[in-house]
Amino acid sequence: MNAQSSAAAARRSPTPQDLVVWREFAETGERLRSMLDARLQAESGLSRGDYLVLLALTEAGGAPVRSSEVASIIGWERSRLSHHLGRMEARGVITRHQSRADSRGAEVALTADGARQFRRASAAHLRAVQELFLDALSPQLLSRVRELTDALGQHWVESGAAVPGSAASP
Repeated sequence: MNAQSSAAAARRSPTPQDLVVWREFAETGERLRSMLDARLQAESGLSRGDYLVLLALTEAGGAPVRSSEVASIIGWERSRLSHHLGRMEARGVITRHQSRADSRGAEVALTADGARQFRRASAAHLRAVQELFLDALSPQLLSRVRELTDALGQHWVESGAAVPGSAASP
């Protein structure tokens, strides 16, 4: 989209049809997320927040990660993450300790039990993604979904919009 058409689109009010499409898109995304979250909780005992934290730590390859970096990766405020990490630590799935590099920061690491729970949850989560999302779409529709997400991402970059953390949507 060039600058002129982008400016014209910004001035245009959404049509009733635009709003129907928007609402259906938003509501479908929320229903999918709710179903995935419910399945994750029922099949693994982990909440979506737990899963996002464990995913970020797993992707770090076992190395401790600063809690501020985890917050950035999953798109949470640091205070929200801090409370959540406290609950996870009490359950024994993560450990927190003072950063070796900076005494003001905390580092978070996966425990052996946390790694085990993440592996079990990932298998169940991937089955749910397959059943609830991938099985519903043909290869052509999946390609179009990819085009849609690419277009949204490009628009956000070009417009300077804030982009959430990469792991916010498992």
